[in-house]
Amino acid sequence: MSVLVVTGTDGGVGKTVVTAAVVALALARGSTAAVVKPAQTGVAAGEPGDVDQVIRLSGAATTFELSRFPDPLSPAAAARASGMPPVSAAGVVARVRELAESNRLVVVDGTGGLLERYDDDGTTIADLARALQAQVLVAVRAGRGTVNHTALTLEALAHRGLDLAGIVIGRWPQAPGLAERSSVADLEMLAARPLAGALPDGAGHLPRPAFTEAARKSLGATLGGTFDPSTFRHHHSA
Repeated sequence: MSVLVVTGTDGGVGKTVVTAAVVALALARGSTAAVVKPAQTGVAAGEPGDVDQVIRLSGAATTFELSRFPDPLSPAAAARASGMPPVSAAGVVARVRELAESNRLVVVDGTGGLLERYDDDGTTIADLARALQAQVLVAVRAGRGTVNHTALTLEALAHRGLDLAGIVIGRWPQAPGLAERSSVADLEMLAARPLAGALPDGAGHLPRPAFTEAARKSLGATLGGTFDPSTFRHHHSA
């Protein structure tokens, strides 16, 4: 039994694609895996959300979206704007623990960054990770600004006594510039460990078999892939 919380340094960093990649490799190994999305925001009822993308890319059969709010805000603000009840942190923890009894891996796909508010009490994905005693995988950007955002996220993790599973660049460009290449060494120094992976930009548009192969090449051994951070660093560091 293992619970992994996936968060990001911000929105739009490829966090859900990272979630799908982790799940795709678990399923490819013949393991059982479930996905829980505590809150989907910015998507209207009936429209495909992040869980649908995870299903399409990974083939996951056990998935749960626990709350949905149409406004593209933090879960707490989106709940207020819609007049709907906020995310129940206790409900999320209970569902994940239930799934962990019958699945080798449960991945919790967060919304926004580590300290995004889920309710008016200030509950965050960090609080959920602590309640679940889960490791946290952080999806980050490549390029300018990522070092500061990553440093703040890792400091917040350490302050709360959370266990870092690793950092993954969620959208590595096909033609990285100086800013992207320069960030590789800085990110590894911040995490005090090699990168756990770097998914190519556009991976979320691949068909499932190609996505699974891309995930295998783009995630490190601890996540079930063959990504070699030293080779990546040699080819891309500035």
